[in-house]
Amino acid sequence: MKPISIIVAEDEPLLLRTLVHQIQRTDASFQVILAAIDGERVLQFMKDTQVPDVIITDIHMPMMDGIDLIKTVDRDYPIVKKIIISGYSEFEYAQQALKLNVSDYLLKPVKKQELEDMLAKLKLTIENERSALKSPKLLTSRQYSPEEIVKAVAAFIKANYTQELLLEDIARQFNINASHLSKIFLKYTGEPPSKYIMSLRINDAKHLLSLHNEFSVKEVGEVVGYPDPFYFSRIFKQCTGMTPTDYKNRLSKQDN
Repeated sequence: MKPISIIVAEDEPLLLRTLVHQIQRTDASFQVILAAIDGERVLQFMKDTQVPDVIITDIHMPMMDGIDLIKTVDRDYPIVKKIIISGYSEFEYAQQALKLNVSDYLLKPVKKQELEDMLAKLKLTIENERSALKSPKLLTSRQYSPEEIVKAVAAFIKANYTQELLLEDIARQFNINASHLSKIFLKYTGEPPSKYIMSLRINDAKHLLSLHNEFSVKEVGEVVGYPDPFYFSRIFKQCTGMTPTDYKNRLSKQDN
């Protein structure tokens, strides 16, 4: 997997070093490409060197503060994910940033577990967005066996299951009759494509709900491919026997 590049902007040297250290220790997929003490350095680096996948910035900094940095990045580099760091006393100020397409925020003092949970969610979001760009390997160069077709279709589904996927659309991608695809998929995997997609989504949802964080059930549903929270709750209960909220509460009680 291509590394997820991160820029950290924080004017407190100790906190800056701590954040960089924790981010890089959390997951080898994360790569901090710049640690800066003000927003101007960040923008200059992005202009001259590299645009990151993610920016994590404090609100109060010299030269250019976090709000101005986020405004500029949102205008010039809208694809970049933006995370803000603020103290409780700065919450009203931080709300301005939340209107600027900010992905998440961290409260000072930044707790290790909260940082790790936020990064886990961020990683999954970025991986899903990258996967959505993948197209199927069309099976046109020779005659393929049903098992080979199913393997290719399964790989395509794994790369795109957070997007809206209908059987007819999948079949069209591979130039296969939808009814025939459903039949051979069931034969070689033991379940129809719709259930295969559902299983991938629910497993991701269970992972996100198990994290010690404040992600809402609605947010989890959106990330895994169910933007309608009521439909997500119904499907989740159908697969697990409990609602996403009940599942999350049950895990919390086990941890206490």
